[in-house]
Amino acid sequence: MLVINYGTEWATMTRDALTASDIEKYLKPHYKVAIKPNLVTPQPPSNGATTHPEVVEGIILFLKEFGVTNISVIESSAIGYDTKKAYAVADYEPLQKKYGVPLIDLKNSSSKKLTHSGCAIEIYEKALETDFLINVPVLKAHCQTRLTCNMKNLKGCITEKDMRNFHTMGLHKPIAVLNALLKTGYCVVDGICGDLSFEEGGTPLTANRIIVGQNPTEVDSFCAELIGYRPDDIEYLSIGKKMGLGNYFSSETQIVELNADKKPLHSEKSKRISERYKSLIEEDAACSVCCAALIHALHRCGKSRQKIHIGQGFINKTGAFGVGNCTRGFKKYVPGCPPSAADIIKEL
Repeated sequence: MLVINYGTEWATMTRDALTASDIEKYLKPHYKVAIKPNLVTPQPPSNGATTHPEVVEGIILFLKEFGVTNISVIESSAIGYDTKKAYAVADYEPLQKKYGVPLIDLKNSSSKKLTHSGCAIEIYEKALETDFLINVPVLKAHCQTRLTCNMKNLKGCITEKDMRNFHTMGLHKPIAVLNALLKTGYCVVDGICGDLSFEEGGTPLTANRIIVGQNPTEVDSFCAELIGYRPDDIEYLSIGKKMGLGNYFSSETQIVELNADKKPLHSEKSKRISERYKSLIEEDAACSVCCAALIHALHRCGKSRQKIHIGQGFINKTGAFGVGNCTRGFKKYVPGCPPSAADIIKEL
């Protein structure tokens, strides 16, 4: 079952979508509930990269009405970024003051190594200790995986070391494995104004919708189609389905639409900006934030006179031109972990 709600009163929309859903089949009032938004970098949600606090507020309102009292918000921003600053810039601090819900920076907590399907992953214990994890991603594109939504959003529950390791492991399989190790209780997708170009925002597209459902594989496959991809175009979805994590959205999936009169007339498709520059990039196990900076720089400049190398696979190797500290052995490279888009633009 999926519930989609449309409009501009985002907190109310979220609460109403959950009220109309089947969440009561899975949630109990005595559960310890953790809300996991996407605060990948410190920026306002209007940029299209981070979860709106109003969506989280709507979840909190629903939970309190349901009888849940043990509620927290958990997050770990991307490598090199300050989670507390991300909470502040995205305007989450008023939620803590108004509802007494703590904003937890997972980077300050201990972790536990778990293994599944040959992948060992360090997951923050605060995420593992919850009885019910509510996953609150932004529906947006990604420069490496095409789609980032529920399944990929759980990367914010692993250590920075493993955020890097995911890329050396191929990214897609460890994302699927993470979802086998860390179970999502329910999905609440912020589809208000996600960036359909790449994950760090800057070109948001307004859709004003909230999508809720229980199974991340099913919800993400539905969201993939919304932005112009088939579910099998997203490799971690295909792997997750084969691993038994859930089925794709299908004609048999029950869909409930609320406020359908406010539904956008046209579904926006991903611009797939990152794919325009594939011929210019030689990538090997690059971290997402590094790739996003490079894509942003190329989108601004439009070209490069030479092949650009990026990723952990180029550590201790040589070449002509690289981006990031992993390519420090190259004749010319842009330093940083991650490097800034401004520095890359300067070199380009």
